[in-house]
Amino acid sequence: MSRVVLKLGGRVAAEAAATALALREEGHDVVVVHGAGPQISAEMERRGIAPAFVDGRRVTTEEVLDVVRASFAEVNAEVCAAIGPLAVPLFGDEIGLVAAQVEALGLVGDPVPSMPARIGEALGDGLIPVVAPLAARADGQPLNVNADEAAAALAVGLEAEQILFISDVPGVLLDDAVVARIGVDDAARLIGDGTFEGGIVPKLEAAVIAARNGVRARIGGTEVAA
Repeated sequence: MSRVVLKLGGRVAAEAAATALALREEGHDVVVVHGAGPQISAEMERRGIAPAFVDGRRVTTEEVLDVVRASFAEVNAEVCAAIGPLAVPLFGDEIGLVAAQVEALGLVGDPVPSMPARIGEALGDGLIPVVAPLAARADGQPLNVNADEAAAALAVGLEAEQILFISDVPGVLLDDAVVARIGVDDAARLIGDGTFEGGIVPKLEAAVIAARNGVRARIGGTEVAA
């Protein structure tokens, strides 16, 4: 049975649930990884916590990490409710998703390919793991990790056949049109020269990592190919 990792943004729970259930019906093992960027930003504003970013990545203190966990719990519950009884709520730092800390960003990590046993158990039971993208460093300290990167790390670690990025982004845009296919070398070059910016960059970077490690990657209508 092939494995598929779905990465979804914080506002597309219903669409992701339909996709996850359709893939499961087709006989695939399905793992869902979600983000919560809008919810985190809104809750930080509500609490009066000023955001700080470095190269688009959120600086995370203990106070911010509390907001991140609460926001992930909210979105995780929403996604699990949309999927239904097959969903299993999981937090990456509690199941063995490992990351290397990025000291300049505080409690932030770069996830490494991981194959958490709890995910394997859930898949073996015919269930759909829904993973909130926290990870842990070697001493167990939870770290905030980018959800796109977490999805790619799990896809590689779980030896998934495919990773799908589902969001309000229609695909990779060049000259205001979605390209059907982009090679990993071209993608890396265009990221490096600033052609791409904003939310598509972490998705594309994660897709490149997955594709270079043998996982078929798709962002909306665009295939990212090795």
